[in-house]
Amino acid sequence: MFVKLARSRGHTYAQIVESFRDANGQPRQRNLLTLGRVDENDGQVEKVLQALLKARGHGPTDTSTPQVRFESALALGDVWALDQLWRQIGFDCLAGVFRQARFSTPIEQAIRVMVFNRLCDADSKLGTLRWLQTVAMPGVDPSKITHQHLLRSMDALMDHQETVDDCVAHLLRPLIDDELSVVFYDLTTIRSEGSSVQAGDVRHFGMSKEGTVTRQFMLGVVQTADGMPIYHEVFDGNTAEAPTMLPTVRKVLARYPHIRRLVMVADRGLLSVDNLNDLAAIALPSGQPLEFILAVPGRRYGEFAELLQPVHDAACAAGAETTTEAKWQGHRLIVAHDPARAQEQTALRATRMATLQARAEQLAGKLDGQDAGQVHRGRKLSDSGAKARFFHEVAEAHLSKVIKVDLKCDLFAYDIDAKALARAQMMDGKLLLVTNVTDLTPTDIVERYKSLADIERGFKVLKSEIEIAPVFHRLPERIRAHASICFMALILYRVMRQRLKAAGHAASPETVLAQLRRIQRQSVSINQAAPINGISNINREQADLFAAMNLKRPIQENQLPLL
Repeated sequence: MFVKLARSRGHTYAQIVESFRDANGQPRQRNLLTLGRVDENDGQVEKVLQALLKARGHGPTDTSTPQVRFESALALGDVWALDQLWRQIGFDCLAGVFRQARFSTPIEQAIRVMVFNRLCDADSKLGTLRWLQTVAMPGVDPSKITHQHLLRSMDALMDHQETVDDCVAHLLRPLIDDELSVVFYDLTTIRSEGSSVQAGDVRHFGMSKEGTVTRQFMLGVVQTADGMPIYHEVFDGNTAEAPTMLPTVRKVLARYPHIRRLVMVADRGLLSVDNLNDLAAIALPSGQPLEFILAVPGRRYGEFAELLQPVHDAACAAGAETTTEAKWQGHRLIVAHDPARAQEQTALRATRMATLQARAEQLAGKLDGQDAGQVHRGRKLSDSGAKARFFHEVAEAHLSKVIKVDLKCDLFAYDIDAKALARAQMMDGKLLLVTNVTDLTPTDIVERYKSLADIERGFKVLKSEIEIAPVFHRLPERIRAHASICFMALILYRVMRQRLKAAGHAASPETVLAQLRRIQRQSVSINQAAPINGISNINREQADLFAAMNLKRPIQENQLPLL
């Protein structure tokens, strides 16, 4: 049987017709039922259609005007790219770590959500759940992720920290040169909130990198010359920098035993005599000694005054940038001199000193005027008060070694140490490096050290794009878990940067994610049918970004029939 349309008196009728063969075997048709006029609104034909739709599970609808309903669009492009990158690096192997521990909830999934959130729209854990409702993260059902799930996943991450760290180290080993690895180590301060005190608390008051006293913890990061972070460690907020270096070096060597030669580059705050002796005694598994390039802190420049005098005289005579070498305590001392920088530092110091001297004359004049009977507005100034004010201003200008305020004298008095001033001027524009590397030229060693600035950019990414601070967690293990999640986010960020740079693309990772975020997953239903899922068009610029990062573009899901 079939439906046949027949014309009669200018109208179209729908008929149910049966095909059959007569006694002679010839095909024939007979009309079983006339349903009614097709062109009649609310007629018999439309009622039959509505009944059939209802039988199929669809609600009543106006067949002449389709009912279209759009769901809220979800951002797809950025989380899709990060998910592809996550799997290409191999972070999905973390699922096996927690599966062996017999967790009933998908821990790796929750960690992935928190890592992606740091890169896409960094927020608190509750904010992460709100963000998850606005994205279409592959393989993640937002309804199954709760706040407790995120917190328990952080606890699980710390319960299996050693296994997770070994897994991450295994993934990063192909990115490290076996023959010669130059790694950089530095620390930064991470501000934390809250006033409670916990057992084993890592939050302590200390001087932050921004120059203020705040409650904080320290974060140490080791990265390769290519900018890839390979190790991190959380330290107490009042920890001195120098003692952290030796245990960090030993942990890096234990985690990456395949390295045959390692050169550690570190900044000024990490140099001490104990460090040099202990570092020189470390041997790699290959038998090679650990090599290092350490910057001399400015507070210790005075120890090198006699050694640097001939170097300074030669640099002044040259009138251009110079790099020379000397011996100090059995190690190579590399001295780089920049005359332009030296002139700038000398001029700045002279300006500050002139300002302070004018201030001293003002204070002395007020004291003399008071002794002569002059009346000034405000409180009467005493010699002790003048000394305290001037001493504080000198300290703020970092000139305490040059301008000496006599705090023991009854009267306000100060002196300029000409010898200290000459020594400070001699050190202007100079960079002092101590190293035991024997096969690099002084110029190469300076270039290696200057690459340390890239780790500072990594800290900037942690504090700006990834927004590691301020930290509102109070439990020490949760703070360490938060640092681990941000560290994984930094790895993804740096891999994106490396791939974009290798492809010759000028876009930054944050620009790429913002551009890909415009690719959305959309859902629409017609006539209350099952939703149809689709992906918005991918333009040429977005396609080029996927190609530059060697990632697959989002694929179109199978379409469902309209009816």
